[in-house]
Amino acid sequence: MKGVSLPCGKRCRSEDRRSSRSRATIASRLPVRSILRYGASPLTTPAEPIADFDQNWQGLADDMIATMYAAPGVGLAAPQIGVGVRLVVIDITVGEKDGELIVMANPEILESRGSQSEEEGCLSVPEYSGVTRRPGWVRVRGQRLDGSFYEMEGDGLLARAFAHEVDHLNGRLFLDRLGLLKRDLIVRKLRRRMRRGDW
Repeated sequence: MKGVSLPCGKRCRSEDRRSSRSRATIASRLPVRSILRYGASPLTTPAEPIADFDQNWQGLADDMIATMYAAPGVGLAAPQIGVGVRLVVIDITVGEKDGELIVMANPEILESRGSQSEEEGCLSVPEYSGVTRRPGWVRVRGQRLDGSFYEMEGDGLLARAFAHEVDHLNGRLFLDRLGLLKRDLIVRKLRRRMRRGDW
């Protein structure tokens, strides 16, 4: 499983999905940021909404895209690279299909239906995963980098990816959605590694 170890229902309008080109091309041309790991405070701090769209957010988005593809993962939220704003990038094909890349500011899940339980991991908690329940379908509203609003919906992996990334923006990790025993087991292992300095 890749990254958010996480096909889709109705697609949004084509202009709302950026051309992915090739992940190798994108990742090779742009800076790849370090991804914060479990224990870093930005991962448990709710992110601030983006209000000033006069500011150029494209540079941050491009860095996030390159970092996501290099990992590789299917999604990345700005707090995972230490930037506390509500911005996510998602590509459930990990750059393999053109036009599947989503860049969304201030995403909000307006509606969800059904449920799915699948093994899930996270780029901020590498090497660990667990079965997590997520909505089976979601309708999401967000903003483009010019501030204009749009909505999209999706099921399966896309619904899981949106739910996972919105959790990041709210200061939550997938660990918070695991069963108590599984979560405690992973957290104990992580804390031991942190004490040993190999995390």
